[in-house]
Formats: sequence, structure tokens, C-alpha cells
Amino acid sequence: MRTAAFAPYLAANPLHGLRLESRSDLETAMQRLLAPLDAYRSAGRARVQLSPYGAVFDSVAAEIEGFARPLWALAPAAVGGSQLDWTPYLEGLKNGTDPSHPEYWGDVKDIDQRLVELAAVGFALLVAKPQVYDPLPDKAKANLRRYLMHATGKRFSPNNWMFFRLLMDAGLRATGDGPPAESGARDRAALDALYLGDGWYRDGPGHRVDHYNGFAFHTYGLLLHHFAPDTDRGDHLARARLFAPQFARWFDAEGRGLPFGRSMTYRFGMVAFFAAYALADPDPVLPMGVLKGIVLRHLRWWATQPIADRDGVLSIGYAYPNPQMAEDYNSPGSPYWAMKAFLMLAMPEDHPFWTCEEMPLPALPPASQSSPRFLMGAQGGAAVALAGGQVAPMFRHGAEKYAKLCYSTDTGFCVEARETDAKASAFDSTLAIRFAGGDWFARQDTAVVSLDDQHIRSRWQPAAGVQIDTLMCFCGDGHLRLHVVQSDSPFDLIESGFAEPASQPPVTQIDAEGRVTIGFAQGKGLIDLSDPPRQGVLHRPAANVNLLHPHVAIPRLETSLPGGTHRLASFCGRLGGASLPEIDAALRSLLCRL
Repeated sequence: MRTAAFAPYLAANPLHGLRLESRSDLETAMQRLLAPLDAYRSAGRARVQLSPYGAVFDSVAAEIEGFARPLWALAPAAVGGSQLDWTPYLEGLKNGTDPSHPEYWGDVKDIDQRLVELAAVGFALLVAKPQVYDPLPDKAKANLRRYLMHATGKRFSPNNWMFFRLLMDAGLRATGDGPPAESGARDRAALDALYLGDGWYRDGPGHRVDHYNGFAFHTYGLLLHHFAPDTDRGDHLARARLFAPQFARWFDAEGRGLPFGRSMTYRFGMVAFFAAYALADPDPVLPMGVLKGIVLRHLRWWATQPIADRDGVLSIGYAYPNPQMAEDYNSPGSPYWAMKAFLMLAMPEDHPFWTCEEMPLPALPPASQSSPRFLMGAQGGAAVALAGGQVAPMFRHGAEKYAKLCYSTDTGFCVEARETDAKASAFDSTLAIRFAGGDWFARQDTAVVSLDDQHIRSRWQPAAGVQIDTLMCFCGDGHLRLHVVQSDSPFDLIESGFAEPASQPPVTQIDAEGRVTIGFAQGKGLIDLSDPPRQGVLHRPAANVNLLHPHVAIPRLETSLPGGTHRLASFCGRLGGASLPEIDAALRSLLCRL
């Protein structure tokens, strides 16, 4: 939902106004997205200097991001037959890997951000050697290979990063003598140890399952499978075939992807998997037209969002510029990871991906996804995930990105402005509690008790002597929540619904039976089903806490609970999206499952 206030800012989006239907359309889109970077190239072309905005790594690594990430699109475009100007990249590779040049990228260290960006260089050497490597002078070729060889000997973060050495190794082999084929055995074994089965990976220690499954693990695996089959020792294609139909549920009929987890500033990088899968699988488990539809509808949706600064450079943020939602590893060049969506350009004009007709997503009933701890459904045109929650405290806003009650493609989640203050916080689609004299804190570090294709039950133990079991199921155009609270101590509790644009007409009412309804006349809200009823509040948090809208309002149900056992219940969804008899019947069914 966009208002006229956004219209003046859409013109800066390089995708705005494009058809985005054919390969030539997508090549134009790629060129338009990358053109604004030219004004910010350093004199030696080895760096792209977009802003002094900092990240957790050094500024040179941030400037390498702006240089290297476009290669994820340019290299496959060359494979697919596009004629491109490689001059700035050849010059940059020559100078950035020359220790005597002022723009030398610096020596690579263990767990260095340079390792991330050099994966794009390795991939470019692998697939576009005639354009990226062959034109270089002999000295530059030697420097580039020496730089990559040095990098492959470093320690990589024990997560999706382990693919980066495999990609660099493959690029080195494509350009001459490189590490032996078996040199990646340790990385492949470590990556296999992260595989959870059924097509899903966890991204490093703990249980973090998010979009990195698509735009990292599977995408890199499929690229190695397709472009370096002699060194691919994994089951990448078989695993991708399991993953594809499940991940398709994270997208809706409008093309929107599910805002969930970290790195949301990579935006349309979400669909890189479907592009890589269409490229790598001659007999895909989803029709080629479905794959094409997911990718192109997604890009067309992003073309309607104000995602670029005035000069056309992609901003840090999601549906609008918003550094508040970012991680500390996001630099000004980070959003260009989204260019991996253009892997589809590796397919020439006559590939079935381009010659087939777009197809809609198939209509599917709700289904459980045990690894991300989701019960997935489609409601009112949106893809909705009833979430068991994950443990992800290591990233900024980890609780908000991984542990809410529900995520939906039509309502981006909120990050907190000031978590400890309920009046200033943005607690949305979650539970938050406060003990006497203490600070507020939201649901996190949960465990899933049970999950099937109809229900999901999770447990949160926020403190000693406190346990909250939450049982949820879909109900009409919304979902039902039943919370069983057991506590040795009294505490205050907030249950919240989805954040909606604050400009919508609000609804606040109490019916004859005392049920509280709080929300939006044309949107979503909460209906309290508890006895005694809770207080309904329409909360307006600080600006810029939501991924989709800078100004939102959030329906809340607030109560103070004494020690003991309590049952709280609510309907969350589109007001009028389910009848009261339907809601009551669903609640009785949930109560029978306790």
C-alpha cells in the first residue's frame, strides 16, 4: 500500500517504469541499476566510494563491495550473450590487486570482508574469463591470481562463507593452475554438516534458517553445479529440488517476498535462487513459467518502491531508505548483493525461461516447514508464516527479525526504537512482558513444541518460573492465537498485531459480549477472546521502525497478570476476515489440543 506522498521518490528508482518481461528488459534494468555507480568510482577504478557511512569492517572493504557486487549480474549477462563495457572492471582488478598501486585492496586476513567480495571475482573468472581475465596484461593476471591464492588460504566464517573459497578455487582453475579439485573437501564437509535435510540449511552455529538458504547456500551450490561440475562434489541440485517448492511459498501473487530475518537490505536478491535454479535444472520440479513468474513479479514489485537515493544509488533499507533496520555489516555498497537476482541473464534469449509464458503461483493449502519453524499459508493475497521463532541474538534486532509470532509479505516487521520502553517501542506481532520495576522485553529464544500442517505450538521461557505456550492456527483471513501462561510472579503483558500504515481509519470497539476489537477498518487488527478481556490500544511508535512504511500504528492488547495459570486468546488478521462463529469454533478446537 503506497500513498501519493511516495510518488516523487519513485523516479529515482532505476527500475521504475520498466516492463521487466523479457531478457532485454532485464538487461536494461541491470544497466540502469549499475549506471549511478560510475560517478563514485575512484580514480583507479578499484573502489566505489558511495558514502562515509560505516560498517563493522574497514572503509576499503566497504568500497570493494561497491566494486565487486555488480559482478554477480555482469558476469552471467556476458555468459548469456550481452555485450558490455568491461573497462572499469578490468582497470579496477588490475589496480586493486597490485600492491604497488595506491588503490591496492590491502592484504586479506582471516574472516575478512574481502573474502566475501572476492567470491564475486572468483565467480566472474569462472564464467566470464574472456571478458574479465583474458584482456588483462600479464602482470595484472599474475597479481590477480596471487591475490586470490593468498585469500583462499585464509580462515572463513563457519557459515555460508565456506562457499566463497570454493568459488575462488573454481575461478583460479578456470584461469590456469589452481588448487587441486580435492582442496575444498573440508569446506564441503563443513557445509554438509549445516544441512538440516529436506532442502534446508542452518547458517552457522545455532539454528538460524532464513533467506540465506535461497540467495546463499543453494545459489552458490547451483552455480558450482552448473559452471564447475568437475569440482562439484555436493548434492546441490537434489537439495534445490526439495527446497524450490517450499521456498516458493515465501512469495505471494503480487511478487512480494517474506520480510524475515537478517540482510533484508539485499531486497530482490531474494529471488536469486529461482534464477540459479532455472539455469541449473533442465527438468525443474516447478514449471519454468512458475519460476519465471516468481522472479519477474518480484522485480516488478520492487520497481514500485522508493528504494534509491536521489542519484539512483540503492539505499540501505527495505521498501524505503532506513538504516535503522540494518545490520552492522551493512555498508553503502551492501544493497548491491541484490544484483544476484540477475543471474537469470546467463540464460540466452532462446532459453525456455525466456520463451515460456509467466505462470501464477499454484494455490496450495497451509503446510509446515520444520527447519524455519513456520506454518505457511496464503491469506488475502499475502504469504503468511505463523512462526515458532528462532534463537538469533547475535545480530542487531535479532528478536524482531527471527522470533515474532507471525510474518507476512504485506506487513513488514518492525525493529525496536527503544525496546525497554513500551510507549516508545514498536512491539508488533509478538508478545512482550515486564516484571515489576523492570524493563520490557519481547519474545525470543523460543522452542517449538509441535508443528504440523494445521497447528504450531511454541514455548517461551522468559525467566525462571515463567512459561508461555502459544498455539496458533489459520482461521479465515487471519489466524488464531491461544497462550497458556504459567508464572510464579505477576507481570505485565502486551500482545500485538500487525503494523499497518498510520494513515488508515482506526477501529476501536467493544461488543455486547465484552470482546475488544482494535485495528483498522480497511486492514488488520486484533479481536480479544480472553476472559476477563484485555485493554485495547492502538499504539503509534517512533518513525522508521517498520520495513515497509515509515509511519505505522500497531494494535495491542494489554493486561497485568497475577501469578498462576492463565489462558489468553485472540484473532489476528483482517477485521471481518472471519465470522465470530468461525472464530469460536477454531478456538474450541485449539482448546481441545491443550
